[in-house]
Amino acid sequence: MAVPVFQVRLLHPRLWPTWVGIGLVWLLSWLPIPVQMMLGAGLGRVAGRLLRRRRAVVRANLAIAYPQLGEHDRERLVDAHFAELGRGIFETALAWFAPDWRLRRRGEVVGLEHLRAAMADGSGVLLLTGHFTTLEIGARFLCLAGVKFHAMYRPYNNAVMDHLMHHWREGRSGLPALPRDELRPLVRALRSGHAIWYAPDQTLDARLSVYAPFFGMPVRTITATARLAALGRARVVPYFPQRIGARYRITILPPLADFPSADECADAARINRIIEEAIAPVPTQYFWVHKRFKGVPPGTPPVYGGSPPR
Repeated sequence: MAVPVFQVRLLHPRLWPTWVGIGLVWLLSWLPIPVQMMLGAGLGRVAGRLLRRRRAVVRANLAIAYPQLGEHDRERLVDAHFAELGRGIFETALAWFAPDWRLRRRGEVVGLEHLRAAMADGSGVLLLTGHFTTLEIGARFLCLAGVKFHAMYRPYNNAVMDHLMHHWREGRSGLPALPRDELRPLVRALRSGHAIWYAPDQTLDARLSVYAPFFGMPVRTITATARLAALGRARVVPYFPQRIGARYRITILPPLADFPSADECADAARINRIIEEAIAPVPTQYFWVHKRFKGVPPGTPPVYGGSPPR
């Protein structure tokens, strides 16, 4: 998919607020990184108090994931999560704008040998991950380590953001972005021996899903991971980002053995377990603001209120 050419229409006055916002984010990205993290955490905690509906979603998700916690401890986890969301905004700005020299010494990629071995025979790879607050900065560290991959692309309604996201993602990752909802380009890239960044933990399309346990609750989980791996004759290599103190660690795991299997439900449950295991060391850095438990089996009491699904 070709990078869109800059057009004069992107300078239309109605798009000026977007350009101003991008400029402010660029300026903020040049603050000392510890200052950015402090500001992000503070703003996130404030947002967590103001956004009551979204806080209720986080609280409901954590009640399922960590039922052993008392109410006080769970509320502390909710606050900590919103602090991570705030930091994640600044980390995204760093991922988009910071020069390589500014980031290189702040993180490491562990397990590159697993990715290289998986691709050594020309096989394509699904770089499987989850939606963490460190998602954008984690992808940037993959780029710094020399990993080339296709980013998944979803068109933006805002023309400026659509144009810039193409350039940011493709300029860093080294390969064209691919449309998320078009199967053929994805399969073609995998069969050509390329890597594709892939996070399957937020799509809830009932037509492409099965119910698989996630933190013990059956929840709608897409089967596209196994389908893409099979059609693209590709290997699935999980990787997950973490912020540990003031540094970042991106861990690449060995490719999944015997995947896909003949059982799409077992494959979906396996992917959920892998993501659960990645959440365990950094529970506040997962995207708990997403209604991950929205798609539950018919007759199950709704997690976020409303009527049970039929």
